[in-house]
Amino acid sequence: MAARNHTPRSSVERALRLLEAVDRRGFGARADELAEEVQLPADHARRLLRSLVREGYLERLDDGAYVLGGALAMLGQANREQLVHSRLVAKMTSLRDELGAAVYFSRYADGEVNVQAVVDGPMTPSVHEWVDFRATGHASAIGKCLLAQLDDDGRRDHFSRHPAARFTSRTNVDTRAVLQRLDRHPTTVPMLDLQEYAIGTVCAAVPVTAGTTVGCLAFSLPVEEAYRLKETAETMAAKAAPVLLALTV
Repeated sequence: MAARNHTPRSSVERALRLLEAVDRRGFGARADELAEEVQLPADHARRLLRSLVREGYLERLDDGAYVLGGALAMLGQANREQLVHSRLVAKMTSLRDELGAAVYFSRYADGEVNVQAVVDGPMTPSVHEWVDFRATGHASAIGKCLLAQLDDDGRRDHFSRHPAARFTSRTNVDTRAVLQRLDRHPTTVPMLDLQEYAIGTVCAAVPVTAGTTVGCLAFSLPVEEAYRLKETAETMAAKAAPVLLALTV
């Protein structure tokens, strides 16, 4: 029987193949999937993956998936977007568990409300996006929180493209009144959505600013748990710093 090749060179080559496989998978893959893709025995692949995690070249998420790690940022910026996303999701997952609520990260980019990450679970379901979030600047906590960070011209431009529409009986469709509320809303106070976007769900959002980013962190609760809204919003605001740090690699 031929001797198994475990030379340093062969181990490095296999580790590189695993890194390449993780990179191709975009937002992560499990050990058995990676082992199959690079045609390695599962136990050997797991040993190499543990080594790559230990050295910082990979990160293992809470769901067991592997993504590229922060050490690769020292080798180049080609994978910066994925690195930021994986760190962001990891911090949001911890926050979801602490709040007991689905958590959202959103940005205002290219003139649109853009929900970039949602972390939910069986016990913390996210709100059903029955209307595109891009059209909810006047109603959703996310949309209002993002628009509140724009100047008056930016808000008016947004509403010229996305007129206020009625989603529920609680939705404010008076654009002038919405603009006044956005202008007067204190930046230190969470923005709320009290069934203005969807019946049965309440939400809160706080600004998250990193450089020129207009962003926000939000959570949603079933209306039966509306009594938790204020306390949970205060906790989220206090815990926003780790999420902000995750945006910088």
